[in-house]
Amino acid sequence: MIHGPASDAEIPEWIAALGIDGLVDIHLHFLPKPVMDKVWAYFDQAEEHYGVAWPVYYRTPEEERIETLRSFGVRRFAPLVYPHKPGMAEWLTSWALEFAERVPEAVPTGTFYPEPGALSVVDGALRAGARCFKAHVQVGAYDPRDELLDGVWGALADAGVPVVVHCGHGPLKGAYTGLRLFEEILVRHPNLTLVLAHAGMPEIAFAFELARKYPRVYLDTTMVGVEFTLRGNPLPPDWADLLAEFPDRVVLGTDFPNIPYSYATQLQAIVGWAADDRLGEPFLRAVLHDTPAKLLSV
Repeated sequence: MIHGPASDAEIPEWIAALGIDGLVDIHLHFLPKPVMDKVWAYFDQAEEHYGVAWPVYYRTPEEERIETLRSFGVRRFAPLVYPHKPGMAEWLTSWALEFAERVPEAVPTGTFYPEPGALSVVDGALRAGARCFKAHVQVGAYDPRDELLDGVWGALADAGVPVVVHCGHGPLKGAYTGLRLFEEILVRHPNLTLVLAHAGMPEIAFAFELARKYPRVYLDTTMVGVEFTLRGNPLPPDWADLLAEFPDRVVLGTDFPNIPYSYATQLQAIVGWAADDRLGEPFLRAVLHDTPAKLLSV
């Protein structure tokens, strides 16, 4: 029987026993301090927004958060940034690229918003070496089908660079959330390397349908299968069958530092899935390291 780490302190020894040299996390967040402070202030009011408390577990200064990830054995990670209004995307992308220059474990990332010049921002980030992008349809409250983004999706598809997209209805439904709406992007750009944040919660079963139809669609594990989200977002009854069908299309994501539980909690959930005889340690190595490493070219 495979056992997960009981605490954060046990993570390094546990991943060494799996035979991998560290974790590769494709979905966590570092942001300029004024932006992160506003994000945390929003979570402070989570009971008003979501109806449930959301205490940020790793609410520490930036350098301490970086050292925390190192202490876990996170070898590489994608520090995702995202705008909520026009005029932010270029600044956030520049910040993320600079962050990757000074933090060896961070891969260069970028973001975009439906505004004039969006394609120029993305092209510039790709030339600067960006290896992952983030699109947050819910927070940005924009239509991903906006004609200002058509060239962006095309450029990312041509570059083969993954884009982590939060387009699901969770935790709050937005005007333009929903996987069926976002599938219209895939119809126009079927070669887009898409990582569905939070496995598309709550439409997890449909997320796998998209993976079945589009071979470059992946699902990340962010907040999936943990007690905090299971109450409102249960796993599909055929979850193990779906994972067994797509063992190399699931990637580690955690939402560190903004999670209301320990990093080890997410790993424990993934270990629980691997208990199925069709999955086991090969599945864990793929999710925690091999597949995200391939996507991020590390």
